[in-house]
Amino acid sequence: MQDLNVVSGLHNAGTWIEKNQSLLLSYVVNIAAALVILFIGFTVAKIVSRAINKVLLSRHIDQTVADFISMIVRYAIIAFTLIAAVSRVGVQTASFIAVLGAIGVTVGLALQNSLSNFAAGVLLVTFRPIRVGEFVDVGGCSGTVLNVQIFQTTLRTSDGKIAVIPNGSIFTGKIINYSREPERRNEFIIGVAYDADIDLTMKVLREVVEADKRVIKDKAIVVALNEMAPSSLNFIVRCWSKSDDLQQVYWDLMADFKRALDKHQIGIPFPQMDVHLVRSSES
Repeated sequence: MQDLNVVSGLHNAGTWIEKNQSLLLSYVVNIAAALVILFIGFTVAKIVSRAINKVLLSRHIDQTVADFISMIVRYAIIAFTLIAAVSRVGVQTASFIAVLGAIGVTVGLALQNSLSNFAAGVLLVTFRPIRVGEFVDVGGCSGTVLNVQIFQTTLRTSDGKIAVIPNGSIFTGKIINYSREPERRNEFIIGVAYDADIDLTMKVLREVVEADKRVIKDKAIVVALNEMAPSSLNFIVRCWSKSDDLQQVYWDLMADFKRALDKHQIGIPFPQMDVHLVRSSES
């Protein structure tokens, strides 16, 4: 009896397939066409986004802006491709867009932070306080900007780490750009002993600064007594150099200051405390 039911079911299925061959064929053709549309659309999106990026860079558009625009174009082509593929399968485009709109509203309410990151990304690209290749301090992290994407910005820190920072926290926080200006100022605090000659100390420090060829002589060099601290006389030294040389100039001058002070027998003090013992009258 069971075998008869199986045979009957197969016969009915065969009959249905035979009657609906044209319908099945159209579904197969539509699905195949949709897959082809998806393949072509994703490929075109990739090619077009790369081409736009190259064109913008060839016209000396900032890389940050070029990357952002090419990414937007790529996602827009992918969105149109998905709509075309779904429409080819037979889904009504208008209703599909309406469903997407409803989903978009729901997702937007759930992902307010992501939308704020997107808006911040647009503002970062528009006003360009940071650019690819610049060394910046944003969102509590310092590093070289690798890219500014739609939702986040990627930095490479000085010790080789990759930091991904949401655009919202960057735009609403403090942005320090160390690379934008071609020249920057170094500042040193040099402590010497209280018995050191003030004029001689200032002369020695100034000579060290002026002897370095990387120090910009057109900008003021400041050497002054800044503070009479508990254990030392603290002199402040300020000088300018190219931004690319700033850190190395700082390290080299610190070493040169020490050598020059030692040469002129100007002591560099260490924290100390004088303790006075008072003998009690009863002892």
